[in-house]
Amino acid sequence: MKEKLREVSIELFERKGFKETSVQEIVEAIGATKGAFYYYYKSKEELLCDICVSYLDDLLRQQACIVQDPEKSCTEKLRAIVHMVICNIRTRKKSARIFFREMRHLADDHLAEIRAKRRLFRKRYEQLVREGIARGEFKPSLHAEMITFGLLGITNWSYYWFRPDGDISEEELTDIFVDFILHGIKAPRAGEKRSK
Repeated sequence: MKEKLREVSIELFERKGFKETSVQEIVEAIGATKGAFYYYYKSKEELLCDICVSYLDDLLRQQACIVQDPEKSCTEKLRAIVHMVICNIRTRKKSARIFFREMRHLADDHLAEIRAKRRLFRKRYEQLVREGIARGEFKPSLHAEMITFGLLGITNWSYYWFRPDGDISEEELTDIFVDFILHGIKAPRAGEKRSK
């Protein structure tokens, strides 16, 4: 029942918005009662927090697997994280939209948990950039923290406009982003080669 409540709420919050969706609409959508809702959640806000935390926990699990892979270089790990975020647009797009759009409705106690998880995701990314600099894979002049914010900015808002069933595939968008991140948009000088 809890999973059903979360699933239907994701649909409703994504379509109508958190504020505009009532508990009554949620329970009616699955043929339950308000009593059933309040058995699992103290409030609609707690449900929103659950959706956001679930989304972040899933990203953190995937990110941990990538950064802990001893077989991959930092560049390969960076590409894998970009690809993971892009693939999550197909698999978790509605949760991502709710996370970014509706998180502002959460009280400080709920936000504290979410901020800690977001910080962990960012710090792992930043550590990967620092490691890449230390290993000579990335330029030594980079400011790791600012680069990390840039990486997050490039990928995090893709959920808003990227259509996985459109003209550009997830793989192609990953390649576009990684090429842009690693090489920028400036054309190579005559005689220079770019490695992919």
